[in-house]
Amino acid sequence: MKKKYVLSCTLCLCLLGTLLYSSCGAPKEVVYFQDLKPGESEIKLPEVQAITVQPEDKISIIVNSRDPQLTDLFNLPYVSRQLGLSSHTYAVGTNQGVSGYTVDAQGEIDFPVLGKIQVAGKKREDIAAYIKNELIRENLVKDPVVTVEFMNLCISVLGEVNNPGRFNIDRDRLTVLDALSLAGDLTIYGNRSKVLILRQEGEVQRVYGIDLTSGNHIYTSPAYYLQQNDVVYVEPNAVKARQSTVNGNNVRSTSFWISLASLLTSVAILIFN
Repeated sequence: MKKKYVLSCTLCLCLLGTLLYSSCGAPKEVVYFQDLKPGESEIKLPEVQAITVQPEDKISIIVNSRDPQLTDLFNLPYVSRQLGLSSHTYAVGTNQGVSGYTVDAQGEIDFPVLGKIQVAGKKREDIAAYIKNELIRENLVKDPVVTVEFMNLCISVLGEVNNPGRFNIDRDRLTVLDALSLAGDLTIYGNRSKVLILRQEGEVQRVYGIDLTSGNHIYTSPAYYLQQNDVVYVEPNAVKARQSTVNGNNVRSTSFWISLASLLTSVAILIFN
């Protein structure tokens, strides 16, 4: 009888330990913007860091005017070749129908008639304004409308998110919150207090940290607005770190304690019977 009592106590303690272990491992900081209060919080956003052209970027430049034949001289055609067909299809007007200009290592592109143009470090509208003014100054086009678009801008989101991957940037202002939304938000195992943004600035790799539990920290971070090729990484929290082992099951993992409790339960049943 005493033996059965000892086994019963041991079993209860193991089960209690399992429950406590699991509950202690539950993430405590899962709520965003904990320091913000509706109607009371007001935060000044950082200055918008407009996306500028960088070497190896690809941009489309389209020139339009009242004389399409004249402006066609300044638009690179997209040549679509199909197997078995000798004819070519030429189309302009969209990013999918225009060949892009790849910015070289010196930050330049070779634009028709105008020649080499320095574009690195400039915004889309600045490049468009420069080309328009040059076309008018050289008396090449009287009423040009120049449109410049990015073609290969993207950011990467890695770590504890529901949909990690590489995402295209479809606007000039993309925030870290936008990026996390594209990736399906953080998983329950994501560390809300430590989201890293890795950004290459020239020859320097900079790392910024953002605490999602603090609205003030998010909106005042210099990395709030993302740049092309930024990498957003969400670290795992302590629970996931404990569970991530070589074989997925050791003495620090919840699955180990559950297995142990199940084994002791089976042993107790056999003894009691």
